[in-house]
Amino acid sequence: MVTIDENAPVIVRLSTEINAPLATVWGLHTDIAAWPTWNTDIDQAELNGPLKPGNSFSWRTHGLEITSTVRELIPDERIVWGGPAEGITGIHVWTFEQDGDHVTVRTEESWSGGPVEAAADHLGKALHDSLENWLSHLKARAEQAA
Repeated sequence: MVTIDENAPVIVRLSTEINAPLATVWGLHTDIAAWPTWNTDIDQAELNGPLKPGNSFSWRTHGLEITSTVRELIPDERIVWGGPAEGITGIHVWTFEQDGDHVTVRTEESWSGGPVEAAADHLGKALHDSLENWLSHLKARAEQAA
């Protein structure tokens, strides 16, 4: 099982409960090309081939051009991606758990690399705020669809 880098200078862990079916939440989250339609922090996203381990996707957020590679995929349960962007190596783990009539979504991400070591507090806050917004957008869109 792929995990974040527990020794990275920046680690953020967040979760939210979404009142929508798992299929709705998972479908929104894994339809990468559609991210900009519900997540206002993402300007562009494009999947290069089918969504499966080893394949990558390119996306733009907060002025960063990112290419992420899918490292692990367990449908309706877990997706992990990561890669470098401007000297930062990110590893991002998402888990989804149906609990009655809601889904608990957990996200944890690690950032390492020179830029992170030089500005860990600043970049840690930026990552925290970005993930908090992502979860908020996902929750709003999934609950609206449900």
